[in-house]
Amino acid sequence: MAIAMHWSCLSLFLPNAPSYSSSPSGGASLPGTANSFVSFSGLRATSASSSSHGFFAKKLWSLEKTRILPVIECLVKSLEPTTHTTKVQRNANLAKLQGGYLFPEIARRRNAHIQKYPDAKIISLGIGDTTEPIPGLITLAMEARAHGLSTLEGYSGYGAEQGEKAMRVALAETFYGGMDIKDNEIFVSDGAKCDIARLQLVFGPDVSIAVQDPSYPAYVDSSVMMGQTGAFRKDVQQYSKIQYMRCSHENDFFPDLSSVPRTDIIFFCSPNNPTGSAATREQLKELVAFATINGSIIVYDSAYAIYMSDNNPRSIYEIPGAREVAIETGSFSKYAGFTGVRLGWTVVPEELLFSDGFPVRNDFNRVMCTCFNGASNIAQAGGLACLSPEGLKAMNKMVSFYKENTAILVDTFTSLGFKTFGGRNAPYVWVQFPGRDSWDVFGEILEKSHIVTTPGSGFGPGGEGFIRASAFGHRENILEATSRLRKLYL
Repeated sequence: MAIAMHWSCLSLFLPNAPSYSSSPSGGASLPGTANSFVSFSGLRATSASSSSHGFFAKKLWSLEKTRILPVIECLVKSLEPTTHTTKVQRNANLAKLQGGYLFPEIARRRNAHIQKYPDAKIISLGIGDTTEPIPGLITLAMEARAHGLSTLEGYSGYGAEQGEKAMRVALAETFYGGMDIKDNEIFVSDGAKCDIARLQLVFGPDVSIAVQDPSYPAYVDSSVMMGQTGAFRKDVQQYSKIQYMRCSHENDFFPDLSSVPRTDIIFFCSPNNPTGSAATREQLKELVAFATINGSIIVYDSAYAIYMSDNNPRSIYEIPGAREVAIETGSFSKYAGFTGVRLGWTVVPEELLFSDGFPVRNDFNRVMCTCFNGASNIAQAGGLACLSPEGLKAMNKMVSFYKENTAILVDTFTSLGFKTFGGRNAPYVWVQFPGRDSWDVFGEILEKSHIVTTPGSGFGPGGEGFIRASAFGHRENILEATSRLRKLYL
């Protein structure tokens, strides 16, 4: 392929060359000539009009190759697009993150699959996103609040950063009755995931952390972003300075705390995402005792507590001594289909103190006041409706529907010979594929059945060899998915 030469490059070795104008073809045209340009094809010089500038072509032809190459390099650089960069350095902690966040990466692969199979009907058993409509009595409350904003009597602007008083009182009475939780210890927010990030601001970069392995990836990724970790170790698929507490079916999905070194912060989710397991009362007593002895803080994620079927604690505060060592986050996302509405809460007891005696609650309150303007007043109206007797009944009916979906998935995978876990206390089924790479299994099911799942390794190295199947879906899609899975694995 011929490369048209810029005269500025040729001037590197022809300093006395005359000026030029560009030809229509993009080459350099010498003065007094028409449609003439000099080009190189490989290392051969040619001229569109040898009679007009034969002398110039002979001069180029006589140059040594070692003198021509710098000219070509100059040309290539001159043709490359230039990008302005600032003098601001990138956050080195963000640079540690491996690839994309799990669920956007799944969405990317799903979209690529759709482009490859545009006529295929994709069924999602992947991301834990609710699918059934929000109960009408809840949306009616939000509608009334929204309409009220168009009236002088019903309008309200900024609300309390901690949440409306009525909302906090209702949460304390409904979910924490008899646990001595006060409404001023509850912070209403736009979701538990957002509060995890705000808690990281409270803790800062100098704390050490422990996480269940496998566990919800936001705990690890937010710790990396905050600068609490070292580099990612590809040999073990872990970040240094994080204690990965292995939770497998061999240890009943509860870590062997006797082998876990002390850390400042312990992230713990029960019922667990992704395994679906729920800690027993005795196990949580052990966890609270472990944190008390070590002077640690537990961040207890109770996002799936309403799905509990067994007689296990739904809150860490059912355990004596938890008020001195634990923070709890909760959410309406999977309770009432609020994944898009966004409403959650965090409990920070007054007794929870830093090593210098300063209340953790006060610092979290400062972060909320600085970084947040309070949950949507419309969303909080919906939250209040959720906590009414009729709302609780409607939420439990929705939860029962998803749990029926879960039972269908468990029966399907079990009948196909797979070992499954979870599926009783959470809307997830943890399916084992021994010796298989979980992303390969994800790809196999997507490619051959047009079903999206979640690869277990996305939740930590302990998830390798598993996939997570979500029970959030319309019943007809769940049944269709089970039919496809039977065709694939029978």
